[in-house]
Amino acid sequence: MANVYKPAAEVYLTGARLLGVEPAELMLVAAHPWDLEGARRAGLRTAFVDRPLEYGTGGSAHTDGGSDESVTDLLELAERLAA
Repeated sequence: MANVYKPAAEVYLTGARLLGVEPAELMLVAAHPWDLEGARRAGLRTAFVDRPLEYGTGGSAHTDGGSDESVTDLLELAERLAA
């Protein structure tokens, strides 16, 4: 629908337009820092979900220090957002 691919800002802004909200009213939840950075540049809030086994036991850990939230799973994120 945006005619471009992540992490281009238009991808995230298209979602906001379709929902009829401002970008700052949305939060992208992802495990990939490049995706989160794209969303931040578009004005969205972000939540990083750590998935240390995403690439197997020998995979490298990802981090994202720029996110509004950083959690280990979606339940933890839900609890933080509800607080």
